[in-house]
Amino acid sequence: MPTAPDNADVSAQPQPAREAQVRALEKAKLDLEKQSAEAEREAELKAAALREAARQEQQRQDAIRAEQAAKAEAARAEAARQELARQENQRREALQQEQARQEEKARLAAARQEQERAEAARQDAARRDAVRQEQERAETARVDAARKEAIRQEQEKQAQLEAARQAQNQIEAARQEAVKQEAARQELAKQDAARQEQARKDLAQREKAEAEAKREERLRQIGKQLNEERAQRDAANRASKSLLPSASNLRRAWLYGRDDPNTDLVQYAQAMSHKIEVNMTFDMVREAIKQPHAQPMVTVAVRADGSVEKITFVTSSGVPAIDAAIQKVVASQAPYGAFPPALARLYDVIEIRRTWIFDVAIRLQ
Repeated sequence: MPTAPDNADVSAQPQPAREAQVRALEKAKLDLEKQSAEAEREAELKAAALREAARQEQQRQDAIRAEQAAKAEAARAEAARQELARQENQRREALQQEQARQEEKARLAAARQEQERAEAARQDAARRDAVRQEQERAETARVDAARKEAIRQEQEKQAQLEAARQAQNQIEAARQEAVKQEAARQELAKQDAARQEQARKDLAQREKAEAEAKREERLRQIGKQLNEERAQRDAANRASKSLLPSASNLRRAWLYGRDDPNTDLVQYAQAMSHKIEVNMTFDMVREAIKQPHAQPMVTVAVRADGSVEKITFVTSSGVPAIDAAIQKVVASQAPYGAFPPALARLYDVIEIRRTWIFDVAIRLQ
């Protein structure tokens, strides 16, 4: 920036020079003021531009936040819609299953009624046929008696004595034949009773042998299951040494029934059972439960984060496929939700015992 001339030498110069010098000083002063005003305007313009950029950035941030909020609201609405759709599908499927059961009952009842009508018709036809045959036998006997009577009367005059002797012989023969038939009948009755008794004994022996074989097989399966559970516990214990606190350091709770002073514990167990019962887990055991089985009693140990620590069979179903399916069901629904804060302050692990019942669904008692 140019500097103004020094005023100290102006008075010493000639008049024209002094005037020229004053004009130069005034011009320099005006130039300085003009440059200062332009610098101030440029600074104001820059400040205004910065304020406008800040305002636009704030508007952009507000728009982004509004868009994110709209997306979150849309996601929540979509999740609610999907949940309603899932519940509606479950209700429809349950209704369809109930309708199918009712239709099957109606079909079976109609089949029974039709079978009863057919049986009644068959019995009625058999009765009519028996009456007809009896009438035919009676008519035949009447005709034959009349014929014999005519012959007897024709021969009576010529051979009354012979006829009487023959009649006596016939009576004796008939009596002897009746005695033989009665003896034969009694012998047949004895043989039939002996066969029935032997068949009953054979059936009892077979049933006993089958029951013994089933009991032995069940004992073998239970022993095998106990060995597998022991191996699983050993493996879990070995893994827990490096991954989890020692068993002695874990605070544990046990719920073997449905009542407990700690309502948080009871409610957590109910929520866990409800999740297994309603989430379409029955398909995992549908084929296996067709085999004869006992009602298994299972203890599931759940950690505070909702993960499953271990599954223990207090009572096996007696069918390895069912026990394996139960383990898959429990694992498929994990995790079961973190413990409520009040519960987490007290326990690290909860062991919940339930009896599993299978009919048209899975029920935990």
